[in-house]
Amino acid sequence: MSQPQETLAAVLYEARTPLRVETVQVLPPGLGEIQVQIKAAGVCHSDLHVMKGDQPLGMPIILGHEGAGVVVAIGAGVTSVEVGDHVIPIWRMSCGSCEYCLGGRPALCEVGTRMRFTGRMPDGKTRFQTGEGREILHYAGVSTFSKLTTMPEGAAVKIDPGFPLEKAALIGCGVITGVGAVFASAGVGLGDTVAVFGCGGIGLNIVQGAAMAGARQIIAVDTVPMKLDIARVMGATHTLHADGTTDTVAAVREMTGGLGVDFGFEAVGLVETIEQAYDATRKGGTTVVVGITPPETKARINVNALLYAEKTLKGSLYGSLRPRIDLPRLIAMHEAGRLQLDALLTHRWPLEEINEAYVALELGEVARGLIINE
Repeated sequence: MSQPQETLAAVLYEARTPLRVETVQVLPPGLGEIQVQIKAAGVCHSDLHVMKGDQPLGMPIILGHEGAGVVVAIGAGVTSVEVGDHVIPIWRMSCGSCEYCLGGRPALCEVGTRMRFTGRMPDGKTRFQTGEGREILHYAGVSTFSKLTTMPEGAAVKIDPGFPLEKAALIGCGVITGVGAVFASAGVGLGDTVAVFGCGGIGLNIVQGAAMAGARQIIAVDTVPMKLDIARVMGATHTLHADGTTDTVAAVREMTGGLGVDFGFEAVGLVETIEQAYDATRKGGTTVVVGITPPETKARINVNALLYAEKTLKGSLYGSLRPRIDLPRLIAMHEAGRLQLDALLTHRWPLEEINEAYVALELGEVARGLIINE
């Protein structure tokens, strides 16, 4: 493998400390690998969980899992992309040959799962290092908080070069996860009722997915009025400000004639909202958990209600979709005017201001923000 290149990246050396934006070394692509110049990277809560220590991972690590960029180099054996192609990184690489991949559930692929938790490429090594030669781990196999990143060929999806990369970055995580949770995980249908607990980037896309599916009542729940305003733009028929004094479960049930909703979605990753989404779901309904929680999190579920009310409680990873197939379809839906993207993007920052971006995210000032590399 030839010599590494210098690039600028945001490195996390220790949980609960700021990211350090510094020059790192990135190795060129080897067998079956590509190198991507990241043009836009999403500011997402999933990375924040690692930064806060809620999701323990090895350090140092370059975070970032949502983004879009341009292929600048390819390794031997690469056939799906060429230099100059525009791509969306996949934050759960799929090998394409395991039981999960062949069964249409690529987000559960063991290769992608192992990369997520080890921070290493399939060969057990990393492609990043400090100037002193210390290895730096990858996040989700893609590390989009580096201006230049090396990843497996299977961790990227080629897209139309005419499609704006900022919009492509939004689709790569928040949109596919939220919209997919509605259609593939839950199966919301015409005339159903929906409650969405948490209206960040993913929750807003659950709202718009429910609207696309023809739900007759979509109740958006959040603590931040600004997000509720955007939820209305995305298709919410009702909004509920969770101000700490309102019984949100009782309020949702009142809005639905005392029944509860057909589908309750949790997009925050908190025990309280998981329990609220479940309790606000009616008999025979389905609760879908999309928010990421710390590994030890346990929610209290009334098992009698699960049994006697015949409720369904399930999780949704990557929207239960197939990124290689469904990312291009989502792009086509936006181009056809059926999928909103512009209302989602509320902030942009350069990589040098990434810590400020995450402060804004924690304060609830962001629907979806992007790190932009000129």
